Amino acid sequence: DLGAFCSTGQLLPVPAVLSIAARVADALGYAHGQNIVHRDIKPTNIMFDQPTDTLKVADFGIARITDSSKTKTGLVLGTPSFMSPEQLAGKKVDGRSDLYSLGVLMFQMLTGVLPFHGASLAELMQKIAQQEAPDVRLIRPDLPPAVATLIEVSLRKNPSDRYQRGGDMARAIRAVLSELAGGLALQAKNESTMQAPTESAHAEKTILFATTAPGFLPEFEKTAKITAVTGEARPTDTLAAELDLMPTKK
Repeated sequence: DLGAFCSTGQLLPVPAVLSIAARVADALGYAHGQNIVHRDIKPTNIMFDQPTDTLKVADFGIARITDSSKTKTGLVLGTPSFMSPEQLAGKKVDGRSDLYSLGVLMFQMLTGVLPFHGASLAELMQKIAQQEAPDVRLIRPDLPPAVATLIEVSLRKNPSDRYQRGGDMARAIRAVLSELAGGLALQAKNESTMQAPTESAHAEKTILFATTAPGFLPEFEKTAKITAVTGEARPTDTLAAELDLMPTKK
């Protein structure tokens, strides 16, 4: 399950976390379309096989107790740290409560910690009900603003201010994934462009070295030019060895 990837030192890359969250949002959207609210979304209820990159939302046991959003006795069930404010208050909940829990899951998978902590259950419940969730970038400043926005929207107190459907949340997550992928591609292109002059400069130095060996300049220069074209920036002494040539001492 995802519990293995929720602690510092074991966190998955940001794109992997977003990909998982988008698929969970899709699964929840389908369940909500069938009038089923999971009510216990947390890492140990998401089965994930990393080698095959497959996942499954598990343990709908609480959801099957009744077709309403509370048990018949009014007892609130779930895992407090992942529960929405309305669920903790014992109010009637819908799919937006599950999406709040998914926001908590994303927060933990990106930082290794939960957004709210309390010395007691009462303190924890009070914080979830009344305090705004912290900006995830306070813990991970390297996260892009768009990722922080995803979590901020998911953890809003009022259900009407969150993503309204699983499909809405999944699309928002995938839009950020596409944005990140585009940024990484541009960065790789820029890095490749910056490295090219270095190889060329090295080849030019190799050609200049050839001028210290009278009589071997044409063949040596030809070898150096091939090095420049292929991008194989070999050390000068390696090229000299290929021609059985040593630098002329001044």
